[in-house]
Amino acid sequence: MTSAEKSAVIKRAMRFAVTGVFVTALHAVVAVLFINFVVPLPPLANGVAFAVATVVSYLINTTWSFSARLHGRTLLRFMMVSGAGFLLAMFVAWAAQIAGLNYLLGIGAVALTLPAFTFVLHNFWTYR
Repeated sequence: MTSAEKSAVIKRAMRFAVTGVFVTALHAVVAVLFINFVVPLPPLANGVAFAVATVVSYLINTTWSFSARLHGRTLLRFMMVSGAGFLLAMFVAWAAQIAGLNYLLGIGAVALTLPAFTFVLHNFWTYR
C-alpha cells in the first residue's frame, strides 16, 4: 500500500469515526424523544432509533466518509455489514457473559470491536 493509499484509508477512518459518534448520539436522542413523546416503550423506541440511525449512517458514510455515490449496490452491502455487525455485537456480549465478565465490560468489548469490524468491511467491500 502506498503512502497516498494509507493516507486515504486514515482519512476515511477518521470520517467514519466522526460519523459513528454523531449517529450514536442521534440514536440516543431519537430513542429518548420517542419514549417521552410517542410511546414509553424502550424496545420499540430503540428499534425506531436504530432504523433512523442506520439510514443516516448510510447516507453520511456513503457521501462523506467514503466519498461514494448513493447506489442500490452499496445500500445492500451496507445493510449486510450492519446485519453482520448486529450479530457480532450479540456474539461478543454473549462471550463476555459466558466468561463471567461484568456486562459493562461486554459493552466495552462491543464498542471496541464493532467499529473496526464494520470499517474494514465497508472500506474493502461495501465501497469497492
